[in-house]
Amino acid sequence: MACVFAAAVVRGYAGFGFSLLAITSLSLALPPAEIIPPVFMMEVAASASLLPSIWKEVHWRALRLLWLGCLVGTPIGVWVLASMSAASMKMALCVAVLAAVALLWSGYTRASMPSMAETVATGGLAGLLNGAFGIVAPPVIIFFFNSPAGATISRASLIAFFIGTDSMGLAFLASEGLVTSAGFHRFLIFVPALLLGQWLGARGFRRADPSSFRKWVLRLLVLLALLTGSQGLLGAIRHNSSDIMTDQRAAALVGEPPPSLSNGAPPFIGGRPHRTRRAQLPSSFGLPDEWLASCSRAK
Repeated sequence: MACVFAAAVVRGYAGFGFSLLAITSLSLALPPAEIIPPVFMMEVAASASLLPSIWKEVHWRALRLLWLGCLVGTPIGVWVLASMSAASMKMALCVAVLAAVALLWSGYTRASMPSMAETVATGGLAGLLNGAFGIVAPPVIIFFFNSPAGATISRASLIAFFIGTDSMGLAFLASEGLVTSAGFHRFLIFVPALLLGQWLGARGFRRADPSSFRKWVLRLLVLLALLTGSQGLLGAIRHNSSDIMTDQRAAALVGEPPPSLSNGAPPFIGGRPHRTRRAQLPSSFGLPDEWLASCSRAK
């Protein structure tokens, strides 16, 4: 409950960051497959509750182009997930986001809104990241906060953008049978903490200075990038550990070949040639596929 409340305060203030903060903290106590569907439900509920108050501030033209690019990029991201290492991609994303934050922290901003092609390309990159490992926010955050739109329009547009992407993600989870009555019950339990935390965060935003808000957003981006990079690093470590365990278990099942005599003949034990024992190896070792699939959907 405290994890959801803290993530909701951040969401209400900045307009983003809830999913990654909530999933990262809750996964310490619960399996990701039980966390992600309720978190998506909370994201949609949180955005929908704020939408009436921000409707006039949303940059709808940019959002339509971003959603278009996201629809195109998401299937590509799914292909990337199936053909490349998610751990290495997450670490690369961490480095890229930190480099972008360094550029923004230097004071660089665009003089005008990005062009139509740039906007669609940003949405495509967000969709690619969303399809590959469920992280859609960084390109869109940088897109808005590097533009002359201002803090109010950027925050409102991010909230509206996530309604579309989270709804698509929830529909995908439902089609895979991951949206269950138990997940909906957990969502209902978290709703009070979600609404209270978001209300406090939104109240804080109304009193925030635009320049200090921009710095706060950049700090939050650094935190999210480091969390993403740490997830990738832990995934790589687990993968390497799994490979080592596989080799050790294979050696134990098959048996190490005994040393040969000087003439190359096998040694004799009890008057008979020693034969290595053969065994059928299991098809796979390591982490369950369901765990890996559910982790890749964290936003």
